[in-house]
Amino acid sequence: MKIKPIAFDSFGARSMCTVVETKDLKIIIDPSVALGPKRYGLPPHEIEIKRKDELWQKIKRETLNADIVIITHYHYDHHNPNEPEILAGKILLTKHPKSAINRSQMGRSAYFLQKLNELKNPPKIEFADSRKFEFENIQVTFSKPVFHGTDSRLGYVLEVCIDDGKKRFVYTSDVEGAAHDDQIAFIIESEPDVVFMDGPMTYQPYVFGNKLLERSVENVSKLIERTNVKEIILDHHLTRDLKWREKIDQIFKKAEEHGVKIKSAAEFGGIKEELLEARRKELYSH
Repeated sequence: MKIKPIAFDSFGARSMCTVVETKDLKIIIDPSVALGPKRYGLPPHEIEIKRKDELWQKIKRETLNADIVIITHYHYDHHNPNEPEILAGKILLTKHPKSAINRSQMGRSAYFLQKLNELKNPPKIEFADSRKFEFENIQVTFSKPVFHGTDSRLGYVLEVCIDDGKKRFVYTSDVEGAAHDDQIAFIIESEPDVVFMDGPMTYQPYVFGNKLLERSVENVSKLIERTNVKEIILDHHLTRDLKWREKIDQIFKKAEEHGVKIKSAAEFGGIKEELLEARRKELYSH
């Protein structure tokens, strides 16, 4: 199994787009990218806009060559309704559009699915909540819907485990540090080798306070202690904070004790980490 981050916040724009390739299949998860509309009271800088466009072109190329597309929820940094044709003819495993979903995402999902069904060669759509699929000896298992973040206000997401018999990969989607027990339970029960996790939202401490951060640190520590996980990639909401490593120092210490590597997606992919949204004020100062 080859795991390849395609676009993440540590690449310079909001995304968690990931490709998983095996001998027989190519799976792409959450093929979309977006920008934070406001940061420090400022709109996206032209450098961010250019990076988003570059990443979207890369995502499109990868999607066109994929066999299976997974969409974990209907926020625009995880799905793109504006170019549905890139999903033509694919197998699409997606979040249920009417069950365990908030009003905003229900409207977005209805529009998206309508656009897909209007294609000449629409994708084969399966609603994936709490389901298990098998393709070419690859098992793809989805969690029940869990909170997007710390409560139901932003809706629900699906976590996913991909198992090729030799390696297990878990993609958490937007669990924002997995402060809730059911969010971390699916990850631990999957016994993963590699986890791509949306880290805690430390850049908004007035929303994501110390208690939630403590719970996130505690739950990620459980993952390290109770499984044989080898690498945990923490990104997305977490890497909108320039001091993200300092904020989760306890996780790094726990990981070091157990021989587990903690990285951003950029580090995992072997590229330079560029936290453009977190540097937006700086970008405008030049």
